[in-house]
Amino acid sequence: MKKLTNKEKEIMELYWANGPMFVKELLEHYDEPKPHFNTLSTMVRILEKNGFLDHKQYGNTYQYFPIVTEKEYGRNSIAGVIKSYFNDSYLSAVSSFVKEEKISVEELKELIKQIEQND
Repeated sequence: MKKLTNKEKEIMELYWANGPMFVKELLEHYDEPKPHFNTLSTMVRILEKNGFLDHKQYGNTYQYFPIVTEKEYGRNSIAGVIKSYFNDSYLSAVSSFVKEEKISVEELKELIKQIEQND
C-alpha cells in the first residue's frame, strides 16, 4: 500500500471521520484559507487512483468514500516501517523499543501475557 503524503492523509482523515462526501462537502471541513476546489478534487481523484477512495456517481457529480480503513492503513504503515528499518523483523523492532526505553520490560511481559491468553 502506498504511503500517504501529509495532504493526502489530511483528506483521508476527513473521510474516515465523516464518511462519504462530495468534494464540495469535503471543502467545508477546511478552515480559511480553504484549498481551491480544483486542487482538492485532483487530490481526491489521485487517492481514488491509488486505491484509498472509490465513488458513487449522482448525475454529473461524484460522492467519494474510503475503501481503506484507518486501521488498515495504520497496520500497513507499521509493516512498512518494520520492513524498511528493521529488516522485516518484528523482534528487532520490539527489541529496539525496549533498548530505547519506549516500552518497559513490565509492559512487554504484560503484552506477552495478553498474547498467551488469546491463544
